[in-house]
Amino acid sequence: MTATTPLVDPRVIALAHYAARAVLERALDRHGATFQQSVTLRLAAVADGPVERGHVIDGVVGALKIDAAQAHSVVDELIAAELLAPQGPSQVRITDTGQELHDRTSAATAPITARIYAGIPTEDLAAAGRVLTLITERANAELAATAQRPSEAVTQ
Repeated sequence: MTATTPLVDPRVIALAHYAARAVLERALDRHGATFQQSVTLRLAAVADGPVERGHVIDGVVGALKIDAAQAHSVVDELIAAELLAPQGPSQVRITDTGQELHDRTSAATAPITARIYAGIPTEDLAAAGRVLTLITERANAELAATAQRPSEAVTQ
């Protein structure tokens, strides 16, 4: 590490996240999908069949840190677009069109991801993975704690 290499901090993590997300959103936009829709559709695409709508909602809320009403809205958008379909009273399943969209966007983003990660040593990626996983766990614990103490202000 040189004197100009920053330590990992909230700003460095945010800059990396938003840069990568902007690249992903540009690719998704070419296919008519939003980031929220992509995250939601993926949960159904990787399932081995119909999935409980509540499980999808919980996954989206957990991944995107949005409220359940917003997650339900995204599921409803995907159903209206015939990318997801209701299955029974409480499940959804990915449609053939939804699977095709997921496959196309995954194929479109794979080479971009490969270019972004190219040349980064495996041990550096493993170290970054461990650190970011720990930060995520701690941030999620803080979110859970502040949900129980809603009057507490969050500071950086």
